[in-house]
Amino acid sequence: MQFISQQRHEDDLLEREFVLEEIPGILWTPGSATQPLPLILVSPPPLGLRKAYPRLLDRARHSVAAGYAVATIELPWSGDRPRSAAADQALTDLRRALAAGGPVGDDIIDRLILPLVDRAVPEWQATLDALLALPEIGGPVGYSGGVISIGTRLAAVDPRIAAAVLFAGSFVPRAILEEARRVTIPLHVLLQWDDEGNDRQQALDLFDAFGSAEKALYANMGGHTGVPHYAGEEAGRFFNRHLRESGPRRR
Repeated sequence: MQFISQQRHEDDLLEREFVLEEIPGILWTPGSATQPLPLILVSPPPLGLRKAYPRLLDRARHSVAAGYAVATIELPWSGDRPRSAAADQALTDLRRALAAGGPVGDDIIDRLILPLVDRAVPEWQATLDALLALPEIGGPVGYSGGVISIGTRLAAVDPRIAAAVLFAGSFVPRAILEEARRVTIPLHVLLQWDDEGNDRQQALDLFDAFGSAEKALYANMGGHTGVPHYAGEEAGRFFNRHLRESGPRRR
């Protein structure tokens, strides 16, 4: 991991951009931290870090003020990373199916989501390896965001993820429903009831499939970008229960 830039925002927020191999990312920490911090991995939407930066910074600002380190990375095929012809074709097919008003077939969903999950999850794990080697980060580790299939796979395979806030706003392959049964960590799932780009029933089926003894579904009226502020506050309280009260730990 190489840090390539650094800036200080107001409210004692230190922002450092990094590169891990070819993966760009950002780490936010309190500028005056004196002990290892719990960590929240914030997964961006597949729009590119530059486009998503304002909302990511806002989420990071609130979490850092609560005593966390926060990190994000550019998803595969997003932003300035190389494109995938297969992923672009799957996205074109998805948009064509939606425009036609018909159902989106499993084949399209699998071609769009599964390769992304297969590549993104190992990248998140490599990033986590590097972050936990920093003296200012000690864990526990939480995960927050979408694409929800990425968070599901990561929670199923990496025991370092202690709790997750998952955003139900993307299509879910049937294979991910099976993987969800292996997820046992505490979950806080956010669902926009009228999300124009989300299959609500798929989101409900995924929530039902999770094997976690503690899982909560928070559904709000409104479209994809209409998540109310208080939903974020409730997610913050969820992380406080499961990351801060359990205390720091090293790998």
